[in-house]
Amino acid sequence: MGLQQTLKALADPTRREILNLLKSGKKSAGEIAEHFDISGAAISRHLSVLKDADLVYDSREGKFIYYTLNTSVLEETLLWIADLKGE
Repeated sequence: MGLQQTLKALADPTRREILNLLKSGKKSAGEIAEHFDISGAAISRHLSVLKDADLVYDSREGKFIYYTLNTSVLEETLLWIADLKGE
């Protein structure tokens, strides 16, 4: 189920862009939302899908929730793809 959730999460271009934003470090949902022309609720849904796929971690600091990239799941996915290619 884990790989299926990961691939589903990665299939959406908005979620891939969120992951790209998180490459530079943790960001709040508001900071992430600033980069998109969609509702806060839509951003929240995308973050939820990424979190369910373990592609991001969240942590509460005061009244803000910050999101951080989880590279270990991406590494596992890349290893699976490399194995599939026979590398």
